[in-house]
Amino acid sequence: MPVTWKHTLALAGVLGAVGATTGCVESGRTANPDAEVAVADCPVEPDPGITTTARIAWQAIPNADLAVKDMQMLETCMPNADISWSKFDSGADVVQAFGAGSVDLGLVGSSPAVTAVSPPLDIDLRVVWLHDVIGAAESLVVQDPAVDSVDGLAGRTVAVPFGSTAHYSLQSALREAGVDREVELINLAPDNMIAAWDRGEIDAAWVWDPTLTELKDSGEVLLTSEETAEAGHPTFDMEAATSEFVAENPEFMTMWTTLQNEAVQRLAEGDAETVESLAVQLGLSPDVVRTQIEGYVYPDAAAQQEEYFSGALGGVLADTAGFLVDVGQIDTAAPAETYRQMPYPDAIEEVAAR
Repeated sequence: MPVTWKHTLALAGVLGAVGATTGCVESGRTANPDAEVAVADCPVEPDPGITTTARIAWQAIPNADLAVKDMQMLETCMPNADISWSKFDSGADVVQAFGAGSVDLGLVGSSPAVTAVSPPLDIDLRVVWLHDVIGAAESLVVQDPAVDSVDGLAGRTVAVPFGSTAHYSLQSALREAGVDREVELINLAPDNMIAAWDRGEIDAAWVWDPTLTELKDSGEVLLTSEETAEAGHPTFDMEAATSEFVAENPEFMTMWTTLQNEAVQRLAEGDAETVESLAVQLGLSPDVVRTQIEGYVYPDAAAQQEEYFSGALGGVLADTAGFLVDVGQIDTAAPAETYRQMPYPDAIEEVAAR
């Protein structure tokens, strides 16, 4: 049967926010004036000459951006900059903030970033950093253990948040298996998937934590975003910034990139203080965070420059735009060159060369 789009719920999770659990490290300590603040020494020479006003959108996703925030690296290394952090629950919300002119840079998924620069929004954004390449942290879980391949989903119902990175991975896998017109897709926010799963209304779901872990208790992982990435369809959590902000603040962007690179290298090494920072910001225990970060790949500046910002990333974003048109998430794509020009390589190249 052909694919049908059941808009049973409004899209509430373009990019997955990691939910909090109980019995964990104190959360939000940098926002709590009565809590102990984890302030790291600036790992490079501080630059008091940077006086940029930067409004940053962040999300509760286990990557090094949370360590930069928690340890107040930006504030320590740029003491005269005016930096504010605003929390958002999804990439869709961050895109709306960009459209309203209320943030200068922020974390979005690759699909929301492409949506932002496409008609009718036409927001002038640059991609300045890849926080992570999504791996097993987003996965396809099936109810019936007899379904042991993607083509076994033919005639079944799969839930996914439309327009999300998970949606892109799912649709790519269905096309590769030749069953993209034989599977019924339902647009569900992660929070609503568990009830639909328990009622037997869906046969499978492609989603992220904490919903992913709950579904795995009674289901089986069939495919992960790591595997679709290896097949040529990677998805990312990335930092986007307005073109105006990037052009007007090159020194800030270099320092910002330097500190993100420092934090991501610490995270990749499993540094205990860095993991603790993520735990604090996520409201999770360090042990849970260590499990979650196994589902992502964290490339440093050198790897990003070599593998993505030298040209490949623009092609991935252009392909994502075509996908969003095909599934009806956007009406039309911008010219391919619009997406190919989104990556901003200057700061990454400078940091990678050090």
